[in-house]
Amino acid sequence: MARKTPKPIPASAGIDPREGWLTGQLLVAMPAMQDPRFARAVICLCAHSGDGAMGIVLNKPLEGLSFEELLKQLNLDPVPPQRRIRLVSGGPVENGRGFVLHSDDWETEGSLKVQPGVALTASVDILKAIAGGGGPREGFLALGYAGWGPGQLENEIQQNAWLSVPADERLLFAAAPDRLWREALAKLHVDPALLSGTAGHA
Repeated sequence: MARKTPKPIPASAGIDPREGWLTGQLLVAMPAMQDPRFARAVICLCAHSGDGAMGIVLNKPLEGLSFEELLKQLNLDPVPPQRRIRLVSGGPVENGRGFVLHSDDWETEGSLKVQPGVALTASVDILKAIAGGGGPREGFLALGYAGWGPGQLENEIQQNAWLSVPADERLLFAAAPDRLWREALAKLHVDPALLSGTAGHA
């Protein structure tokens, strides 16, 4: 399946990250989430303002494409790479667009500061650096993102579709995808078996 060259975060995301709000938090889907695309999803909210929100799903491994295959499609060297990062399906919006969520020890022009210690980069420069053995200490590549229009995420939170959890490096970069949902809830001292669609925490 052909992939497009990663580009900067599109203006259609409608985000001014300086406004803050829940930027940098993790959204954890409630067990009653009706949308199958987000069942048990954990999303890093990279930007949130009155104009909308944009986030990256952390725990949906990308099937059928390796980092090495992606480098070949983008004509990036070296192949095989000196270093590899994992790939995830970052969300249903523009899933031909690549984003690297990473530790902020490496940044380039256009990198978006998500929170202290975490940045988002949508430039092929970061893929070149990683393939060459450098780049950020932690990170992964997401194809696509999750997006919300003005007020949409706030409405979903009010309807108890999501919990919000402070992000930390382990949840962002080290937790196994199949355990991340429970580990994020555990940070809130929440037992998934006791959750219902009528009680939430935002």
